[in-house]
Amino acid sequence: MSLPPEKASELKQLIHQQLSKMDVHGRIREILAETIREELAPDQQHLSTEDLIKALRRRGIIDDVMKELNFVTDSVEQELPSSPKQPICFDRQSTLKKTNIDPTRRYLYLQVLGGKAFLEHLQEPEPLPGQVCSTFTLCLHYRNQRFRSKPVPCACEPDFHDGFLLEVHRESLGDGTRMADSTTMLSISDPIHMVLIKTDIFGETTLVASYFLEWRSVLGSENGVTSLTVELMGVGTESKVSVGILNIKLEMYPPLNQTLSQEVVNTQGDCEDHANLLCSLLLGYGLEAFVCVGTKAKGVPHAWVMTCGTDGTITFWESLTGHRYIHKPTNPDEPPVAEQPKPLYPYRTIGCVFNHQMFLGNCQPSDAVETCVFDLNDESKWKPMSEEAIKSVCAPGATTSLPPFPPLCASTIDASVTSNEIEMQLRLLVSEHRKDLGLTTVWEDQLSYLLSPALASYEFERTTSISAGNEEFQDAIRRAVPDGHTFKGFPIHFVYRNARRAFATCLRSPFCEEIICCRGDQVRLAVRVRVFTYPESACAVWIMFACKYRSVL
Repeated sequence: MSLPPEKASELKQLIHQQLSKMDVHGRIREILAETIREELAPDQQHLSTEDLIKALRRRGIIDDVMKELNFVTDSVEQELPSSPKQPICFDRQSTLKKTNIDPTRRYLYLQVLGGKAFLEHLQEPEPLPGQVCSTFTLCLHYRNQRFRSKPVPCACEPDFHDGFLLEVHRESLGDGTRMADSTTMLSISDPIHMVLIKTDIFGETTLVASYFLEWRSVLGSENGVTSLTVELMGVGTESKVSVGILNIKLEMYPPLNQTLSQEVVNTQGDCEDHANLLCSLLLGYGLEAFVCVGTKAKGVPHAWVMTCGTDGTITFWESLTGHRYIHKPTNPDEPPVAEQPKPLYPYRTIGCVFNHQMFLGNCQPSDAVETCVFDLNDESKWKPMSEEAIKSVCAPGATTSLPPFPPLCASTIDASVTSNEIEMQLRLLVSEHRKDLGLTTVWEDQLSYLLSPALASYEFERTTSISAGNEEFQDAIRRAVPDGHTFKGFPIHFVYRNARRAFATCLRSPFCEEIICCRGDQVRLAVRVRVFTYPESACAVWIMFACKYRSVL
């Protein structure tokens, strides 16, 4: 949990005052001198940090400090953000009642309670305090809300212990102040997108796994709390290989008054609502299901569910009672050999059927259910609605299975500062490389400056496919290179900011190596770096190495 800057500063000041009051610094100096005098050999006057910590613990200094400071966790947890519009991230398992959140909104509290079976890191040694190591970071996206966990060291059982408070809201205008009920939340099909990222010791990030979590199972759980395990799969060629398992706990807040199953048992809603719900459940079970719209006895409008078996069997489902009926069609044009029994189902006519993918209208001579043929692939009997027509009557995004794209965050990279840092690092690398070859290095700042417009034009052409500024750049170079001298330049593009890695890549190019290792009379070298930033801290890094030297015939 991160404190606001003013709170962190106040906490540091209090700790400093308490340490000064106890004269901790003086006591540490006395113990340090005593330890060096009594425990170290005369020829060994170096004391490691570990030895000093042991000495402090042995004399009770650390215990005295911890008792005097008297840290209280609850008082810190009460400083959590109060605005419901901002994503709230809990770093420890805390009681939601202590959090100052909007009680009129519905929230889903997702906790990540550790991981296991990350077998790729089975032999990963436990990092020492202060040691730089590879880390895992878990990123979440849900309905325009974004979250990021604290980085944890890569391990076979990574120590994830983070909580995220997701607001479950409606999208309709005018519903922003109304708390979503169970039925409304059931209709929210957006999953929680979980992305696991690995950051190595050089700061390079790698996508490890991507998972879409179906969270609505918590709506039918007791007390609105459920725990589950999530198996993360790899990406790309390793999409069928397990990466690891996360332990997840979901909790609705405020708690639901009654679960979804109780609402269904209490028969709330009309027959259309129950038919839609039953059809969705049957589709999720893997059956080919449709909602039927027609009439019952005496022309009463009604809706029920139909499933089509693989053997052609048509089954009707009454969503209000749970009864099932097998449909056996009769042919009115054939003379009956014997009197046929009356159908057991209460349905008389049928006008159309639909599910989440298609809408079919009954265009048979008779709409009587008992004579209807349910060959839905026969367009002479069932007229399908076009995809364009379906999209025109459905809400935007209702017919796609893809989750909404998360909002983009502004870049946190300072392009100018980063460009200068990479350029200075490359100068040092080039100088060291030439020194190993027995060559001196002379940089020409004016020539480096002239390379900047070229890099800008390269990025402009890359993003717009329009070439501009090439003639002006060539003219500037001609004016800067004296007669009898030769100019060579090598531009290259990267999407990362690791100078050493970029330099190693450049050396693999024979043309670039020829520039960096240039030998001759009056050799002058130049390098220019331009970093172009984009949302999500993505960047395009353009580097140009150049040299000019006097031509010798």
